Amino acid sequence: MTLGPGWPEIRDLVVTAPDELRAVLGPLSTAERVARAARFQVTDDVADPAVGTKAALRSLARRYQALSSEMAELEATLDRLSARANPALRGAKGVGPDVAAILLVAAGDNPERMRSESAFAALCGVSPIEASSGKTTRHRLNRSGNRQANHALWRIVMVRLSTGDPVTKAYFARRRGEGKSDREIVRCLKRHVAREVYRHLVRPEAVPAGADLRAARLAARISLQTVADALGSWPTRISELERGLAHDTALARRYTAWLAAHADDAPKAKRLLAA
Repeated sequence: MTLGPGWPEIRDLVVTAPDELRAVLGPLSTAERVARAARFQVTDDVADPAVGTKAALRSLARRYQALSSEMAELEATLDRLSARANPALRGAKGVGPDVAAILLVAAGDNPERMRSESAFAALCGVSPIEASSGKTTRHRLNRSGNRQANHALWRIVMVRLSTGDPVTKAYFARRRGEGKSDREIVRCLKRHVAREVYRHLVRPEAVPAGADLRAARLAARISLQTVADALGSWPTRISELERGLAHDTALARRYTAWLAAHADDAPKAKRLLAA
């Protein structure tokens, strides 16, 4: 669960609350603590420390619930809009709705104005700056550019490293073997990711639609479990892909190729995949 607005205040109030209140709320998880505090009934004199603390906790917990609900609604809207604007970008590994939105805003309505991926890298502040002198060839860190876009590229790199992306891990291991520090390798990876993101922004490839995949699967009378086993995934993940709740270009293309190979006896399925 993502900690929403008001959480630090709730935590601090519980720490400093009277013993009887702290004994009740202390062992609870965040969600349980917020739900319990939001239901507090305050009928006595709020001048009493325990009653006053309960009143403050109830107010903070209800604000936490309201703002968390609003944040979830806005994130769902951002998810739909970013996926509609650029399905290829959203399907890239490590790109969530917020990261995609930052990169789409950085590129603007006319990303073709950036004549090369080097221009986009410079825009994001991930292009090394020449700082050579005499016979010494070196580059220094670029601290200019769109820092939000720079951070978005960093988040993509971190997601790929933490989820064990084989290409990213292999590159990381190779550069570490060359004597590069972790920070230097991450900077290099951000530059590589900028090149990939540029292609998605300027020349986005078509991504198979989840609804079409689902229709083709049903037409071929293939179960979710069969697809999941064949692709080495989970039925839930395949279902989310079909319903547009998850975005994974590589998985969608593998799914399309597998369906095409197993739809020989289902002409309707083949027509759907060819559309």
